[in-house]
Amino acid sequence: MKVFAGNSNRQLADAICTYLNVPVGKATVRRFADQEIFVEIQENVRGEDVFVIQSTSFPANDHLMELLIMIDAFRRSSAKRITAVLPYFGYARQDRKAGPRTPISAKLVANLITEAGADRVLTLDLHAGQIQGFFDIPTDNLFAVPILARDVKENYDVKNVMVVSPDVGGVVRARSLAKRIDCPLAIVDKRRERAGESEVMNVIGEVAGRDCLLVDDIVDSGGTLCNAAEALLNKGATSVTAYITHGVLSGGAVARITSSKLRELVITDTIQPTTAVQSAPNIRVVTTANLLGEAINRTALEESVSSLFD
Repeated sequence: MKVFAGNSNRQLADAICTYLNVPVGKATVRRFADQEIFVEIQENVRGEDVFVIQSTSFPANDHLMELLIMIDAFRRSSAKRITAVLPYFGYARQDRKAGPRTPISAKLVANLITEAGADRVLTLDLHAGQIQGFFDIPTDNLFAVPILARDVKENYDVKNVMVVSPDVGGVVRARSLAKRIDCPLAIVDKRRERAGESEVMNVIGEVAGRDCLLVDDIVDSGGTLCNAAEALLNKGATSVTAYITHGVLSGGAVARITSSKLRELVITDTIQPTTAVQSAPNIRVVTTANLLGEAINRTALEESVSSLFD
């Protein structure tokens, strides 16, 4: 197999290749003066099993186009199989018609990746599991829960931990972590008046005296987390930590998290951490390189990927 990477998250790609003990494939991904993307594969891939690592994170459109053009380049270079490895799948929040005359952009992106020439997709913690069905090619949706559970056990007395879902829609994800560390589950019931704003309404569960762990797949503006943390502390929680897979952290999110009542925000490296994230005193990054590397290895060897989570 050969592993290549776009420009979205070279640090993670390097770590994955270190785990696999293979070099990062030689490829040029650059821009012309008018910002058109140009890709050149600088080694032979004829008949090879090719993996392209690229998160479609900010700037999402640029990174998505890089991925599509790289896939097309490999297809035209006669690669035997092309697997698009998307640690973070952008546009996943647009998985349904949220109102009249609105698109389902997640399906459009799935179509683009398929039509570009990808033979399969490997991704991590999709915002909505049904997005797997948007692809007409095999799609593996990995879970970060084992990584997060290991970190919780290393840093907390699990006997005093309460896992909390920041909204009703995230209960399944939170329950998965709660089962792994054998802890009770609570839910924050919130009402969102408009996009980007949330109002915490109620806490379902007894959180008094507990170390609360908020679990979600994406943190963007950080408003939901900060409001939920304040509500939990008002209900008597000892501390509140957030465990989130994808740290989008757009706009003033890092400043908001830093000045909040969160003890800590733990995110993974599916999106390359910015300088602000790396220097924030209460934001910590854990790596997904070994998980993604093992999934890539098993895919190449035609072995079970789902058994990673048994």
